[in-house]
Amino acid sequence: MTDLLNMMGIVKEFPGVRALDGVDLDVRAGEVHCLLGQNGAGKSTLIRVLTGAHQPDAGMIRINDEPVQLNSPTAAIQRGIAAIYQELDLVPDLTVAENIFLGHEPTRYGFSRTHEANTKARSILQGLGHPEIPTNRSVGSLPAAGQQVVSMARALSRNARLIVMDEPSAVLDPEEVSNLFRVIRGLTESGVAVVYISHRLEEIREIGDRVTVLKDGATVATGLDARETPTKELIQLMTGRSIEYVFPPRNEMPDAAPVVLDVVDLSRPGEFAGIGFEVRAGEIVGLAGLVGSGRSEVLETVYGARRAATGFVRVDGAVLRPGRVQDAVKAGVGLAPEERKSQALLLDEAVFKNITVSTLGRFASSGFLNSRAEREAAGKLALELDVRPPGVDQPVRNLSGGNQQKVVLARWLLRDCRVLLLDEPTRGVDVGARSEIYALIRELASNGVAIVLVSSEVPEVLGLSDRVVVLREGRAVHTGPAQEIDEHQVLDLVMEGSAG
Repeated sequence: MTDLLNMMGIVKEFPGVRALDGVDLDVRAGEVHCLLGQNGAGKSTLIRVLTGAHQPDAGMIRINDEPVQLNSPTAAIQRGIAAIYQELDLVPDLTVAENIFLGHEPTRYGFSRTHEANTKARSILQGLGHPEIPTNRSVGSLPAAGQQVVSMARALSRNARLIVMDEPSAVLDPEEVSNLFRVIRGLTESGVAVVYISHRLEEIREIGDRVTVLKDGATVATGLDARETPTKELIQLMTGRSIEYVFPPRNEMPDAAPVVLDVVDLSRPGEFAGIGFEVRAGEIVGLAGLVGSGRSEVLETVYGARRAATGFVRVDGAVLRPGRVQDAVKAGVGLAPEERKSQALLLDEAVFKNITVSTLGRFASSGFLNSRAEREAAGKLALELDVRPPGVDQPVRNLSGGNQQKVVLARWLLRDCRVLLLDEPTRGVDVGARSEIYALIRELASNGVAIVLVSSEVPEVLGLSDRVVVLREGRAVHTGPAQEIDEHQVLDLVMEGSAG
């Protein structure tokens, strides 16, 4: 097999973050090349560069040994590169044929040729081994596996020679996964290359030919034999880090510390099932798991932003009504969400407005807000948390990611939360600001706040937490003291691998 794709020294920077730091990736025609790495390793950014969604700041891309500029997704498609993402980009109300040829419909004299589209679509589906999928049926009525086949057919309708599959088995049952692998083998036998991204190491063994491992935005190994490389070696490659994690000392947990948050048998169909844990005053409980394991969904359900199908949440012994954020906030529960810009902050409002937004009643009198009192209270907290640059009248949009996160935390400090739910508290935060946020989280715990922490970075979960709950595909597979489990063991649990 010859190299179809060569990515050499790919660098991509975002403000304050070097997402890719000289990545190399070589993919041969007709192979399944597996791309491994922890969350945040750079896999998604690399794929966006390959598919023309991001432009690299340095490096070179060659296709069939020819240097290319992939300046847009259209340019990538014209070069035979297509991607199938976990969240399929299909239009549910359009037919199968319409989705397959969306954007390049067969036409004549400006009119779509429906019969021709259906005929060509049936031919492609036949080639994929799925002649049973009706081309005139709406895509939204198909099961997940059928929709995935339609997405592959769309890629092939544009003569794709390299198809990226991002977690393609995430929504499939075992029989559907077997069928997916049969389709992939059919593609590679015809010379199509597949870049396969998965956290399930047993799938890598079954479908993969070679493996490339990314860590902290760099290639740490490439060309590994997918079937022969030991699981232990793959995990070791993924967990070595260049980033320093400096965590404050753990607090001593008094034996008599009361249970503040009690989560009992919480379930939501399709997201998580049977989740239960308790958090005492001053304790930090971390939820570890892959993206899609249900971590964020559990936090949002505790907060009332999602309604549980079974189970309940107690705060200080009182059961919260499910699906009611106002009840959770009234009981002393605060949430710092994963996407702070879109879910937590009013970007064009002043810093002080963002801090006081959850406690406006404290500053209201006769129907009017006392802005001076708002500024004073917010200013005091901003000073304590060293929000930079100083000044609470500037738009929060002007602050860095780390300082924006401090503003979110200040909001809940002002409300005197009993329970604080932290979802990816250091995402998009530089190394210096991380240590400040770590210290702040520990200080909150030392003041008696019960904290639940979600992070994609396993060292962060283990380094900050007193206890850890490991989630895999919506279920807890381990609960215990954070000091009694290491990063390799956590990854082995969430990837369903073995230590051998």
